[in-house]
Amino acid sequence: MVSMKNHLAAILDSNKFTGLNYQDWLRNLNLVLASEKLLYAIEKTAPKFAPADISPEELVTLKQWWDDEVKTRCYVMASMSNEMCQAPC
Repeated sequence: MVSMKNHLAAILDSNKFTGLNYQDWLRNLNLVLASEKLLYAIEKTAPKFAPADISPEELVTLKQWWDDEVKTRCYVMASMSNEMCQAPC
């Protein structure tokens, strides 16, 4: 899971969420997401659809937000133990 440009992400590989270590896992996840400038993607909700009157510049920003949400979900899922990923919500 460690990207070539973010060695800090290695802490998520070695400290996966197991259900018992939530506070430590969340702190580590927030550190990694902040270093990748992705923290906003879990703090705010992006619109599901682009408004009809959106400008081209705003559309670029919205598409980046959607891409960042996907990256963030991948970080979250990759930082969880297999058991936690398969557990029902």
